[in-house]
Amino acid sequence: MRDESPIPLIFKAISVITLAMLAIPVVIVVLAGLNAGDYLTFPPQGLSLRWVISFLTSPTFLSAYGISFLVAAISTVISTVIGAMAALFLTRAGGRVVAVLRAFFMMPIVLPGVVLGLALYVFYVSSGIGLARSLAGLVIGHVIVTCPFVIATVTAALVGFDRSLEEAARSLGASPFAAFRLVTLKIISPAISAGTIFAFIISFGQFEVTLFLSTPNLQTLPMAMYVALRYSFEPTAAAAGIFAIVLVVISMVATSRLVNLKRIFGG
Repeated sequence: MRDESPIPLIFKAISVITLAMLAIPVVIVVLAGLNAGDYLTFPPQGLSLRWVISFLTSPTFLSAYGISFLVAAISTVISTVIGAMAALFLTRAGGRVVAVLRAFFMMPIVLPGVVLGLALYVFYVSSGIGLARSLAGLVIGHVIVTCPFVIATVTAALVGFDRSLEEAARSLGASPFAAFRLVTLKIISPAISAGTIFAFIISFGQFEVTLFLSTPNLQTLPMAMYVALRYSFEPTAAAAGIFAIVLVVISMVATSRLVNLKRIFGG
């Protein structure tokens, strides 16, 4: 075994700085949510569970939290299925059409969320198909946003996939579906799980598209936090952010128990 070269000090310093830049905003949100004062300020005026309790007893925030979870769960399931199927097609089909389709599927990542949300809203209203300001229309918007991340992760796993493994299973008597289920699906399952995590997190925190597609009776958590910060500026919004962070951490930990995340990220 060859010895691994040591990581240069400058790279370690950049990694620490980057980690701090990512972690500090999270710490600020947590401390602001535990603020004992009457307004959203930092540093906090003492620590208290006052605004956490306010969140847990707020019908508005609890309803928004539940709607965000429901929309994210539905969008994640649909995005995972569509994204995995699209990735299989894009990696196994040939021709110029594939390049066009790949660019089409990745377009929601490139387009600003405000443009995409406005375009969907105008389409729903002008077409008269009844999706404007509805749960189904909101889910479709979230699927459009989250599906490219599933496609990207699954495509990365399929690029280096050895199709001779499927052919070996077929030569031993397995049907095409059985070969795919027993061989291909098991190999790319970590990438599918990674795409599922990304889709859920992105959908749960989606704001721009939701801004155009939600209603006062269909507010997600980001929308409820935006309204609270705009009109009252209470720390309840920061307390809601704590529970959003907790949900993301729980989803990551739960998935890491089911799937080895080191395989996903090449560790």
